[in-house]
Amino acid sequence: MRLVLASASPARLALLRSAGVDPLVLVSGVDEPAVVERYGVTDAEDVCLVLARAKAEDVAGRLDEVTGLDAAGALVVGCDSVLELDGEVHGKPVDAAEATARWRRMRGRSGVLHTGHWLVDERDAEDGGSGATLGAVSSTTVRFADLDDAEVEAYVATGEPLRVAGAFTLDGLGGAYVTGVEGEPSAVVGLGLATLRGLLDDAGVRWSDLRSRPT
Repeated sequence: MRLVLASASPARLALLRSAGVDPLVLVSGVDEPAVVERYGVTDAEDVCLVLARAKAEDVAGRLDEVTGLDAAGALVVGCDSVLELDGEVHGKPVDAAEATARWRRMRGRSGVLHTGHWLVDERDAEDGGSGATLGAVSSTTVRFADLDDAEVEAYVATGEPLRVAGAFTLDGLGGAYVTGVEGEPSAVVGLGLATLRGLLDDAGVRWSDLRSRPT
């Protein structure tokens, strides 16, 4: 049994590894704007869940391409995160100007980081496979420090805000600018460990069964 992470995010991979799970990474080829348009979703929770599902199902359909992977023993998880601020949905900023403008709106305020998770159980029935395809959203309120313009510009100049949903990180340079979190902290990093554990439990898989064993 192997967990397959349908994401190129180094933060998600590091998070799972720090929790004792070493997944195989297989990046999806999903066109995110096209998926959102096709489903016609606008609510932040729906957007992140639809994208997480699309990523997981895309990778689940390509498992046979991976040499050495027993596709019949795989569990695929896809994730997506968006920030909700003033009722608007925000993903990764397209450029530094957008990141700067967003931080000027965020500073001294709170937003909600929604992270969608989707699990596809590809295991054979004789090996305990449930055939499950199910998802959940973890929504966490994040409070931001009241940065001045110079500090906003200095942070944006690092390039980090351009690489992540919401234009901030909790586990990187942006951690100094987050004054509080209400909800599941790991979901702000990009994958809610407790949320994923719950989905696995629904599929009949114990979290402890995925943890790497000492060699």
